[in-house]
Amino acid sequence: MSEPQSFLRKYIFSLDHKIIGIQYIVTGFAMAIVGGLLSLLIRLQLGWPTVMWPILETLMPNAYQSGVMAPEFYLAAVTMHGTIMAFFFISYVLVSGFGNYLVPLQVGAKDMAFPLLNMLSYWIGLVSALVMIMAFFVEGGAAAAGWTAYPPLSALPGAVPGSGLGQSVWLLSMALFIVSFTMTSLNVVATVFSMRAKGMSMMRMPMTVWSFFIASVMGLLAFPALTAGAIMLLFDRHAGTAFFLPAGLIIGGNLVEVGGGSPLLWQHLFWFLGHPEVYVLILPALGINFDILAAFTRKPIFGYRIAVWSLILSGFLGMIVWGHHMFVSGMSPFSGEYFSLSTLLITIPMAVVGVCMLGSLWGGRLKMATPGLFALGLISMFGTGGFGGLFLGNATADIQLHDTYFVVGHFHLMIGGVTVFGTFAAIYFWFPKMFGRLMNETLGRVHFWITTIGYYLIFLTQHFVGLQGAPRRYYAFGSYEYLEQTATSNEFISIAAMVVGAAQAMFIFNFVWSMFRGKVTDTNPWRATTLEWSLPSPPPHGNFATPPVVHRWPYEYSPDGGENDFAGQQVDGGNVPVTA
Repeated sequence: MSEPQSFLRKYIFSLDHKIIGIQYIVTGFAMAIVGGLLSLLIRLQLGWPTVMWPILETLMPNAYQSGVMAPEFYLAAVTMHGTIMAFFFISYVLVSGFGNYLVPLQVGAKDMAFPLLNMLSYWIGLVSALVMIMAFFVEGGAAAAGWTAYPPLSALPGAVPGSGLGQSVWLLSMALFIVSFTMTSLNVVATVFSMRAKGMSMMRMPMTVWSFFIASVMGLLAFPALTAGAIMLLFDRHAGTAFFLPAGLIIGGNLVEVGGGSPLLWQHLFWFLGHPEVYVLILPALGINFDILAAFTRKPIFGYRIAVWSLILSGFLGMIVWGHHMFVSGMSPFSGEYFSLSTLLITIPMAVVGVCMLGSLWGGRLKMATPGLFALGLISMFGTGGFGGLFLGNATADIQLHDTYFVVGHFHLMIGGVTVFGTFAAIYFWFPKMFGRLMNETLGRVHFWITTIGYYLIFLTQHFVGLQGAPRRYYAFGSYEYLEQTATSNEFISIAAMVVGAAQAMFIFNFVWSMFRGKVTDTNPWRATTLEWSLPSPPPHGNFATPPVVHRWPYEYSPDGGENDFAGQQVDGGNVPVTA
């Protein structure tokens, strides 16, 4: 494979999986800035609902009237924040970005199985992101039916402000996103199956590769459901069908002429994607965490095989538990009993994964560099967030807690905390491989501590606000006497959120500055064992000059008889004993 020469071909319309991975990462962080700013606007409103902000009225006259946020803009901000952060930040950076960058390097391949398809996946993904942003500028404003887009609010253009053209743009963007993500998933599965280096058996793959592989299989199975649902919803909106519109529906005092469908059908289709999507995002973070823990404890991970099978079992169970999002929808109690049981069962393999990560710390020589700190933070978030999930997985408890801020706190610790901490750990860990430079360690440590403390202050407090009965998606709580007691908590949460937001601005500065001015590093600054660390930093086009041969598993730390405290997968077992 010859190296492309032109700038456009090498860095813009690239077929190189590494460039495509970096493109996804940069695009994802750009979208995160938008989603993060929306979250700060949400917290500004909830923390100080009666304060007027003339400067925001000047910047966004349609969103702020007389200096106060319009209720319809609040709903749009909540909708777009959730959509952008879950699909266009975490999915792009953690799954598509690092999945593209790492999988071929770690299995010893020259590139993804289908490079052209890979390039198309990014550009369709970029168009999807731009279309989503465009929703802010269409007539009627962005979608405002929630990131779950429940009918009838999402099915009738006149249901609420934000149900107009912005909702159709939202659906179009999501359809393009699914096309892009499906292409990436196909590539990952094909690459893992057909392009592993000689000697790279499935049980010699790093946990990172295993997690991306399982997540990709889940994506291929789950995403078509939302594709079908989005098409059906567009038909309801524009073609006069009634897949999701019940008979006898009255909107604004007027009887809707079409009917006979079921809003619950959309919930089933959405959550058949929505809950597997949780594991599509969480599993790569867990796999990455295992690889980083091994490098920063200088010992093999604990229970490699059982951890692999636990991830596989978690992926399987994650496909059949979606109904626990629908306990208050009127579903049969017998269905609710099944979904409660299956949801609680999934805690077993997830707990095993957590124990394996904790076991990996036992007896290790901990090195507290920034990637290792975020890896420890992920374990903390995983345990705390998972504990809250026990309440929501039980139908009886969920009926009381559903659609309260308890759910918001739990969701942000798991789908936010675990995945975001996994993303930051990955950025700090593989940044030297991507750019040949280290990120600033002092800024990294400050970023970690502010983010960790702030995360707990925000989302643990939201659990307690939820236990007080505060509902989610409400514009202001001042009109409800029983919620007046949450005013101080909301103000506290908002202040903490702004401090955490400032820490992310520091991270972005560190990232950009380090690309050009960071300390130049060698090929393997962390003394890690997987194949990518045997290559120059950054790796050349085509990765390996000669196909590598794998002689050992990926966690050969402190091998007996070795000169170093690690041995790369490509090191012949005749020179360094294989310990596992």
